[in-house]
Order: sequence, then structure tokens, then C-alpha cells
Amino acid sequence: MNSELLTSFSDAANQTFKLLLDLDVITDTVQSSENNDKKEYIENIDIVIQITGDLNGEIMYSFPKDMTLEMVKIMSGMEFKEIDEFVKSALGEIANIISGNALSSLSQAQLICDIRPPKVSEGQTFPVSEGCSLYGAKVKTSIGDVGLNLRTIQSAG
Repeated sequence: MNSELLTSFSDAANQTFKLLLDLDVITDTVQSSENNDKKEYIENIDIVIQITGDLNGEIMYSFPKDMTLEMVKIMSGMEFKEIDEFVKSALGEIANIISGNALSSLSQAQLICDIRPPKVSEGQTFPVSEGCSLYGAKVKTSIGDVGLNLRTIQSAG
């Protein structure tokens, strides 16, 4: 079930990249992930969005720095050399759009959820603790690969 949930986010990312940024999506892969290798994420800008409702957990989008700057250039028409507050805000908005589209898709399957505002960080890890499941995907675009990690928390009841 969780891999199907992640597929909703992956599909929403594909659609958002194509429609909003006119990017070609080459491929995406979904897999269960127990490996939490920080080295892969050191140069990334990470956006974490908390999910509440019928599904509790978080989705983390890991954008490589170069891809981040190119996406914001496409969106705004302005070139940036470094990650600043404007770039972080734009990236957070892309993550919100992807997450909102994914949750709209899930609502058609009677899974009603909401999202919290995004949190932006650099080089974050996504630990798996007891009672959690972690699923990962890579969405490959013509300007870089985005990592998606879905961590779900099983309810106590």
C-alpha cells in the first residue's frame, strides 16, 4: 500500500514538472528503502512536508542544488548563483503543488489527508524509527534527479 502512496507522489511530481516547468521526465523508480545514506543527500536542498489525516507521516523531496537553481530560473526568469530565501520559497511552493496534487489523487481512493507548511533544509537524513515505514523513489528529469522519500507512521490504534 505505501509504495502505491509513493507512486501518487511520483506521478504528481512527473505531472508538475511537465506542466509547470516544461521538463521532460525520463523515468521514475519506486522502491522500499531501509538505506539512509547521508552522503547521497549532502548537496541537496530538502523539503519536508508533514501529512496528517487518514495517512500520517512525511514526504521529503531532495533536490540537487544545480537542479534547484535551474528550476527557479525556469519559473522566475531570473538567474541565481546561490540558494537564498527566494529560491527556498519557490522550491517549497513546488513541493506544495506536488503534494497537493498527490493528495487530491489519493482522495479519489477515499484517503483524506492534509499537509502542513514545508520545512526547508540542506543535507537532511530521513531516519526510520519503530512503527515507521520508509519508501523511496527517484524522479529523473532532463535537468536532474529528485529524490522522494515517504515515511509513514502507523497509528497506535
